[in-house]
Amino acid sequence: MSPQLQDALGMFVFLAVELSALFIGISLLVGALQRHIPPSTVEALLSSSRRRGYFLAAGLGAITPFCSCSTIPMLKGLIKARAGFGPMMVFLFASPLLNPIIVVLLVATFGLTLTTIYVGAALVVSLGSGWLLQALGFERYIRREAKGEIVECGGSANTCNTGPVVSRCDSNQTTDSAPGKNKYGGLWQDAWSDFKGVLPYMLTGIAIGSVIYGFMPTDLLEQYAGPSNSFAIPIAAFIGVPLYIRAEAVIPLAAALMAKGVGAGTVLALIIGSAGASLTELILLRSLFTLKLLAAFVAVIFAMAMIAGYATFLFF
Repeated sequence: MSPQLQDALGMFVFLAVELSALFIGISLLVGALQRHIPPSTVEALLSSSRRRGYFLAAGLGAITPFCSCSTIPMLKGLIKARAGFGPMMVFLFASPLLNPIIVVLLVATFGLTLTTIYVGAALVVSLGSGWLLQALGFERYIRREAKGEIVECGGSANTCNTGPVVSRCDSNQTTDSAPGKNKYGGLWQDAWSDFKGVLPYMLTGIAIGSVIYGFMPTDLLEQYAGPSNSFAIPIAAFIGVPLYIRAEAVIPLAAALMAKGVGAGTVLALIIGSAGASLTELILLRSLFTLKLLAAFVAVIFAMAMIAGYATFLFF
């Protein structure tokens, strides 16, 4: 067995075990917390445009581990509940980026400093953008005629379609506990179901990252995307936004790229761009937003990736 293949297999086994254990553990904790904060409570808390609503939106987004696509059913519910527009947008920005699973995986993979830059950029830009869009009156660009439609979110594939019945994504949200039943009943089953849903994506990302780690020439990556190349940051953000890559898959991929010499700023820009938005999500948002609000959403995610990337480039 060649040294390159040994390195690739060793990296694959290490990342698969570590990330799987972290995902299941954090899913159990988040699932227990969600049983105390049902979706109806989320909608009620965000029904105000007062200042605290923005921070509540960011906090609730952080404890609801949605992918960029599966935020859409919750967003639809918030629109129907007449939630404050600014807090609603903060929730839309923060939910796929600040959930504890991603944060813990980032700490385990990249360390506390890079994770702090990531969390800081995502939180500050989410809050600031939500407030700015509210102040500029972008609420008028919500398609009011879409309020009668229902958005359905697929299961393990995490792809959403418009449909006539479902208003929540079953794999990511919990229902209110029935009276008299154990509130924590089914907690392990839900966590295991979520893990099985993301496992193909995670293993794909780990496999690609392991191949890069074992076989990709270090000199080539350092030349075109190394820490000294600041132009790689906007390219990574531009590439990441239209893709639909779950954070669980892109984190091990980004770790392998960074181990091979890719700049940390470029890596963070790729993670935020790919986890914060996707082409699938943009298509779904088109049924709720006009083109102006849709363009503003993309601009915010791109700006968030750029800010995190260049902050890392300057200070890390």
